[in-house]
Amino acid sequence: MPPGEELDAGLIKQKAADTLLCAAGDIKQVVINKKSMDARHGRLKIHLRLTVYLNEDPPDVKGGPAPRTFAPLKAGHGPVLIVGCGPAGLFAALRLLESGIKPVIVERGKRTPERKRDIAAIGRGGTIPRDSNYCFGEGGAGTFSDGKLYSRSNKRGNIRGVLETLCRFGADESILVDAHPHIGSDRLPAIISAMTDKIRELGGEVRFETLCSGLIIEDNKLLGIRTNAGKLFGEALILAAGHSAPDIYRMLAETAPGALEPKPFAVGIRVEHPRAVIDGIQYHGTGRFLSTEKMQVLPAAEYRLTVQVEGRGVYSFCMCPGGVVVPSASAPDEVVVNGMSAAGRNSRWSNAAIVVEVRPEDAGGNGLAFREELEKRAYREANADAMMSGSGGQKAPAQRLIDFLGCRLSADLPPSSYPPGLVSSRLDEWLPPFIVRRLQAAFPEFEKKMRGFICPDALLIAPETRTSTPVRITRNPETFESAVISGLFPAGEGSGYAGGIVSSALDGENTAEAVIKRCFSGP
Repeated sequence: MPPGEELDAGLIKQKAADTLLCAAGDIKQVVINKKSMDARHGRLKIHLRLTVYLNEDPPDVKGGPAPRTFAPLKAGHGPVLIVGCGPAGLFAALRLLESGIKPVIVERGKRTPERKRDIAAIGRGGTIPRDSNYCFGEGGAGTFSDGKLYSRSNKRGNIRGVLETLCRFGADESILVDAHPHIGSDRLPAIISAMTDKIRELGGEVRFETLCSGLIIEDNKLLGIRTNAGKLFGEALILAAGHSAPDIYRMLAETAPGALEPKPFAVGIRVEHPRAVIDGIQYHGTGRFLSTEKMQVLPAAEYRLTVQVEGRGVYSFCMCPGGVVVPSASAPDEVVVNGMSAAGRNSRWSNAAIVVEVRPEDAGGNGLAFREELEKRAYREANADAMMSGSGGQKAPAQRLIDFLGCRLSADLPPSSYPPGLVSSRLDEWLPPFIVRRLQAAFPEFEKKMRGFICPDALLIAPETRTSTPVRITRNPETFESAVISGLFPAGEGSGYAGGIVSSALDGENTAEAVIKRCFSGP
């Protein structure tokens, strides 16, 4: 149906009746299960997936998401330690509490209010605090990165259950219906904080500004962890430290070298367009307003692009319609960019990562070192003045897309959403040649799919390096336990088993379930 008609319940009911060849009066209720927009072939259409109750009353539904039931904490057992307060850690803690098992979450960063102040200072050109930034703190890296909830992880578990849990803590119930649901970086922090408060209310602990610095192991069995606040002991450890904690990987490499293995990851840039450009391409010049009774405003347009170049995938990632580009480094001498959107997705720009698949052999067998060198190089390219004065700073190197393709320095740069500011740089000269070559081949292919994508105001900002981790913390695929350290259960994106909020949450739940079976299933 045309956009706008999905707002008319009577019209939807009549269309359902026409499809079913029945009278509208025979339909007791119509429930919208999924909603998506299709902008292909020059026509805007809304697709609805419906459940229709015909000549029967619908089930007695009280409304709202299904509740979660939590058990009293069991006596006679130690807690389960969790490193990381991101989606994997939080959902693991909730699953443990359903079984009456106490979780103790250790998070190196701060709670959201304090973290927000640190992030605001970074945007004003301040130095990156190592443990309070876009990567570390309550909710992990996902808290300030749009809150996108789209996932293909159907085999991992109950995706709807994750969405319903988020709704119970304050998310809008539209995420249960939208094909590409998102919460918004302005709303997600409060939801995450409500989850933290619930964990504490149920008897769990969440210790902020507490850094895990080592493992306590005897006879190849993990007994606890060392932190900056002392030692902690527990029945097991769920390690969900996120994708930006190289100190955790170094600690594991020193403690148990066999606990890590290299894996593919991705590196590239973030491309930013004026939102009007992307909206115009995707909506085929229809314009933002539709001639409907309610004058519905079209949402900022999304896109997804992918192509194979020289045996490697080049693709868009974390597309932020109506969003902003943000500084996402986790150390003061690095530059990393990411994207986020508020719930309204109403900024003047739209951006996405365009990244190239990197296999271990491409990175010389050490993806962590490869990633770190790129991030430090980007800092040197754009912050020479700050380095001289010792004043810090998070300016990012940038280049117009047309100049990147033409291998020339941009004489000037278009306006951008990136708060700390940009410096014109020859990205084509200092990014790894195999990355540059594939990006330069991919963009003309993307132009064929989206006419106008290559334009004077299209801007490349570098580097995008944190799409996933270059290493995986190995675990048994059946038991989720480390094959090297008994009692260690790697989980989430940082351990190499997820890629986003929903898949991380599911992996956290599955890992917690494995811990329950392994450590608490006896008499």
